[in-house]
Amino acid sequence: MEEIEVVGQVVGGKVASILVREKSGKKLELGDLLVTEEDGVLHILQVYDLKYGSQVPQSVRELLAGLKLEGYGAGLTFLEPKLRNYVIAEVKAIARVEGKNITIPKTLPSFFSSIRRIRKEDLAFLTKPKHPIYLGKVRSGSKILDVDVYVDGLEVLKHHIVIPATTGRGKSNLVKVMLWSILGQKNFGILVLDPHDEYYGRHGKGLKDHPKAKDNLLYYSSTPPAGANTLVINLRSIAPWHFQGIVAFTDAQQDAIRLYYNNFGEDWIENIIRGTEVQGVAPRTLAVLQRKFDTILGVYLDDSGNLQCRNRVFSDTAGMTTTRDIVNALEDGKTVIIDTSRLLDEAELLIGSIIVSEIFYRYQRYKSTGELDSKPVIGVVIEEAPRVLGQEVLASGDNIYSTVAREGRKFKVGLIAITQLTSIIPRTILANMNTKIILGNELATERHAIINSAAQDLSQDDRTIASLDKGEAIVSSNFTKFAVPIKIPLFKDYIETNSTEEEEKTVFVG
Repeated sequence: MEEIEVVGQVVGGKVASILVREKSGKKLELGDLLVTEEDGVLHILQVYDLKYGSQVPQSVRELLAGLKLEGYGAGLTFLEPKLRNYVIAEVKAIARVEGKNITIPKTLPSFFSSIRRIRKEDLAFLTKPKHPIYLGKVRSGSKILDVDVYVDGLEVLKHHIVIPATTGRGKSNLVKVMLWSILGQKNFGILVLDPHDEYYGRHGKGLKDHPKAKDNLLYYSSTPPAGANTLVINLRSIAPWHFQGIVAFTDAQQDAIRLYYNNFGEDWIENIIRGTEVQGVAPRTLAVLQRKFDTILGVYLDDSGNLQCRNRVFSDTAGMTTTRDIVNALEDGKTVIIDTSRLLDEAELLIGSIIVSEIFYRYQRYKSTGELDSKPVIGVVIEEAPRVLGQEVLASGDNIYSTVAREGRKFKVGLIAITQLTSIIPRTILANMNTKIILGNELATERHAIINSAAQDLSQDDRTIASLDKGEAIVSSNFTKFAVPIKIPLFKDYIETNSTEEEEKTVFVG
């Protein structure tokens, strides 16, 4: 029988702050998962702070240190250092495991309980969901366990995911790993609005290299490679409400837009660009709208009076079926990547607004006709989410993204929101995002915003979040019993071992 390695012992505290004396030389670290076992019941504990302890008074320690530092302490020892001086770990109880049942702890482990490190076998009760999204492996401090972590995509996606972190902590790498793991699962349709053109893999490894990419991945770009689709949106596909919360218009401009839409229907933008006069619209207002549409859409009249588009993404002749084709593909359980790297922010978000609106309202109709249960869950990946979910943006009214954040779960449409600035997203929206995959963040205000909206109590994890290294994360979700620390694999390493087959391993699921 394997000998249990004791790393500490319970010496006091309370449920939220159990004090554990570290065994000399065992070096506990922030985020370590520990276990105490009594009568077949496991308490899983997590280290959230470390401090020094000593039986020697502070003044005596300072004196001894001074003697050594100033050269008077040759041969001086620190009074039985392994017994008198030690490290105290502050830990919290995060789970109580009895057989296959896992519950929130409501009791303390026994006084003087022996503490050991968590092992793979301790997580044998965890199983793989039927519709998995892969996140990484269970992490104990900086140590990685051979236990894969999945969440149930059908639940997690429609209740929204937010991925907060500062630059360089691996947000995009995580999303690529997640998307790779679900590509080809017909229960999910994923729309990726890609402002950096990094998911498809045009110039390196990407989702295009997935074994099921040929039948399950579509890529749209204004400059598509061979085999991809040209991104062209017809001007008639754009309605006034697509600009809501994306482009700021004055009241006079909004009134003018409504008048043009009421007078010309789908041809309203073309008539604004051409300068068609409409009663009730001042020439100055019309001129401003023409400049705005020139800037946002890149649409203008050439010397011959023909409509032209600088970025070739918007057209008055082509692209009539683009939106419908994309939404049909999503409804068929495919992943669609939209390369918006050559567009201005407003144009990129407008394209997203057009597509997401069509998805959302189509799924609303399915719910009213009783067809929704047979449809796949739709997830929308949006980078730099505060551009559409920030407080200032939403001060002038909701847009389709905020509507999805608040109501999408009822219609099987969810967001995967990536952000550096969680604090500027309204708490009412954050509260609706039931899964947070938290990567490292040194900014205290951002950590507090994340902690205050997490599914589990992370009030003691402020320092742990700040210390997360690249690729390390904490998964806090309504669909997990506790906040799970994970290590996310590098995408290029992950796809090398997951390109042809999927191994059956011990896994985590909420």
